[in-house]
Amino acid sequence: MNHAVVEAMTQCGETADSLAAQTGVDPKTAARWANPGRIPQTRHRAQVAAILGREVVDLWPDVLKRREPVWFRPWADIEREAVALRWYELAWVPGLLQTEAYARATLAGELLSSNDLDHLVQGRMVRQSVLHRDQPPLLIAVLDESVLRRSAYGDRSLMREQCEHLARCAQLPSVQVYVVPATVGMYPGLGGPFIIAELEGGGRVAHVDGQAQAQITEQQSEIATLDRRWERIRGEALSRGQSLDLLREAASSWT
Repeated sequence: MNHAVVEAMTQCGETADSLAAQTGVDPKTAARWANPGRIPQTRHRAQVAAILGREVVDLWPDVLKRREPVWFRPWADIEREAVALRWYELAWVPGLLQTEAYARATLAGELLSSNDLDHLVQGRMVRQSVLHRDQPPLLIAVLDESVLRRSAYGDRSLMREQCEHLARCAQLPSVQVYVVPATVGMYPGLGGPFIIAELEGGGRVAHVDGQAQAQITEQQSEIATLDRRWERIRGEALSRGQSLDLLREAASSWT
């Protein structure tokens, strides 16, 4: 239990229901803000702190320890609160399913100090804890087969380890992994990767990646477009069992 949050709520006469009403979230979401390691989304954090008459860092000191890039933190907050994530990737293994070595390889060539690189990689690894908590989100990941076949700077053991890790993750109760085989040819996923997050209470937010900066959108018309694209992409993918077989075959091909 986050005693600082509980104490502040008690002193102010606030409950999860009253905080939810003032911030526009589901009461279950507001109740989780008093749990260890659960930090409100960026847009709610300052609002809750103001209601409780406290500083954000007094209520959630872990804010100062966060390792993900500042520009990515709004999505990391959403990721932690999501009850379901539908994730399509064209070129990379999804961040929540990467090994540490693979994560490090994805950042190779960036203008980063070794310390900054370590912080970014560790931040990505910490994010993966959402898949192992008591009530993890449902993660449905669809990958293009090229993700499994692309060499990581010639490091075959790294790719074997990553594909084996994907196969293990695909067998978690809360994770489903599907692969669009190379035989499909052209399909809507070639337009680029995206994620659709479903929040408790029915809210939905999307993350669309880009070379310069990712876009986060709550516009329902844009999410509806991604919904249609998702269905077409998912329709081209192999079944869950066939995808698992392909993950295992890809791992053996890197031996």
